[in-house]
Amino acid sequence: MTYSIKYWAVVPAAGVGKRMNADRPKQYLPLLDKTVIEHTLMRLLKADVFSAVAVAISEEDPYWPELDIASNEKVITAAGGKERADSVLSALKAIRTLASDDDWVLVHDAARPCITTIDIIHLINSLKTDDVGGILALSSHDTLKNVQGDFIVETLDRRHIWRALTPQMFRYGLLKSALEAAEGNPAITDEASALELKGLQPKIVEGRPDNIKITRPEDLALAQFYMEHQND
Repeated sequence: MTYSIKYWAVVPAAGVGKRMNADRPKQYLPLLDKTVIEHTLMRLLKADVFSAVAVAISEEDPYWPELDIASNEKVITAAGGKERADSVLSALKAIRTLASDDDWVLVHDAARPCITTIDIIHLINSLKTDDVGGILALSSHDTLKNVQGDFIVETLDRRHIWRALTPQMFRYGLLKSALEAAEGNPAITDEASALELKGLQPKIVEGRPDNIKITRPEDLALAQFYMEHQND
């Protein structure tokens, strides 16, 4: 019998979003008629490619249980961790009886509600035959400076600089082992960095510039603008 590869989404959502200066974590801030995380999860489910979406939530989170999407049959709740990598690993463990090592996992930020089906399918089609996997990213158009204190040390070659986006797509077994090996390492700020630590080279897949991450208060207005003008 031929095994059919499955796709799983993982959404780390245990952060508090300190830079938003809000009364609640940024994933629960209102955006249009819903919260940020509801839009994000609805976009992932709309792509209709995932067997399930595992969401890592802080155990002290009072907002998540109140959302209708928390009881969606394709949404699995996992315990969030102190750092992003801890939350992703927890979500991977939550689906370990369902997923196989060769399945693909797409990890997506809870605060990126503008993700499109176009980008999700583009990422999958670009990487589904790859040995390692890779990430959505954007090339840099700005002049970039390496700074120490208030002084410029050098100007970086922007031809070699890309901004990491999500989703980031890797095989279930490979990602899980990479995160387990890197537990507690502060250098692991995304999934690709855990694979890099193992000596592997994830690929870059160019994504859409409207796939923004809500980090500061003004990002909410920009996200609303993009969502009102997206047509997929």
